[in-house]
Amino acid sequence: MDTRYLDDLTPGQTFITPGFTLTEAEIIDFAWRYDPQPFHLDANAAAASPYGGLIASGFQSLAICFRLFIQSGILAESSMGSPGIDELRWLAPVRPGDTLHCEVEVMEVRPSSSKPDRGIARLRYQAVTQRPEVVLSFIVNHMLRRRPVA
Repeated sequence: MDTRYLDDLTPGQTFITPGFTLTEAEIIDFAWRYDPQPFHLDANAAAASPYGGLIASGFQSLAICFRLFIQSGILAESSMGSPGIDELRWLAPVRPGDTLHCEVEVMEVRPSSSKPDRGIARLRYQAVTQRPEVVLSFIVNHMLRRRPVA
């Protein structure tokens, strides 16, 4: 995929990533490192939880969705980081064996008024399972380079 610069994006444009399947071992490993709650760590404790079984940390789902889009290379040469994430919502649990892919929609494109070489693109990310079910939604404010002048 060719890199997209701020000038190449238009509201309504969408991108869909390949999928990634989570294993029970990956869910537990992430939980031990970053989100050690019983329903992420222990199948027996998770069975007695409101989720009725082991679920992935929402932070793991967020990281996977973001990684899938970044690895697509769409922003490989234009990304300058981000001033933040808005409207983060965990909509449904992600379980072992679920395959997530990410659907990304361009919501808004704003060139900077003070720095002509860059701007902000607001992108809505949705993580979708194989069912298909949207399990996660968030908006990233990407700071992107503008297309270099030849």
